[in-house]
Amino acid sequence: MIVAVHQPQYLPWLGYFDKIASADVFVLLDTVQYKKNEWQNRNRIKGPSGWQWLTVPVTYRFGQMIDDVIINNREHWQRRQSQAILSNYGKAPFRDDLMHTMDGIFSRPWEHLSHLNIFTVKMLSKILGISTPVYVASELPPFPDRPDERLIAIAGYFGAETYLAGSGGRDYMNLEKFERAGIEVRFQDYRHPVYRQLFAGFEPFLSVVDLILNHGSESLKILRGEK
Repeated sequence: MIVAVHQPQYLPWLGYFDKIASADVFVLLDTVQYKKNEWQNRNRIKGPSGWQWLTVPVTYRFGQMIDDVIINNREHWQRRQSQAILSNYGKAPFRDDLMHTMDGIFSRPWEHLSHLNIFTVKMLSKILGISTPVYVASELPPFPDRPDERLIAIAGYFGAETYLAGSGGRDYMNLEKFERAGIEVRFQDYRHPVYRQLFAGFEPFLSVVDLILNHGSESLKILRGEK
């Protein structure tokens, strides 16, 4: 069994969903420190002048855990983001199909960022046709605070023999600890596909919604390099 773990991100990029699809179990790690100005409250779409941010405003204090971060709903972020997608993807072949589903993001009241991101990841996984079970760390028994011990414990909780890490894990993971625990570590080696987009030029590393809006039901095959 392969387990993968990642912080819950907002409208994640293609490689995030490749990681989910490559695992037998995926855990959303919402019990670690929130990182400002990364991917937990924002992602990118494409417009006629290039990429642009979709950002969820939050109220945040240093050291706060992801599952404690509150959304600042005084800013009308849902309306702005919905309008940004509708205007930039007006000619996207699958705009109407996706926007109907994304109404759950833009019409529901959200208080906690983690709840929004968990919903978003699960919703987009379903749209893509990924069947990997997704668990939430805060809904599981407590795990150790130290990063390597935490990941080993999560793998052990699910009875996994293999932990699928992001490529950046080579820089900080103590592989000897995993070996002593009997856990094989594999590193994701994701190769970003080039696919048809609106507007001139190709922009990589966008939110997966760009791919879905342009390719619909073919998105998972393209994402995984099968087409």
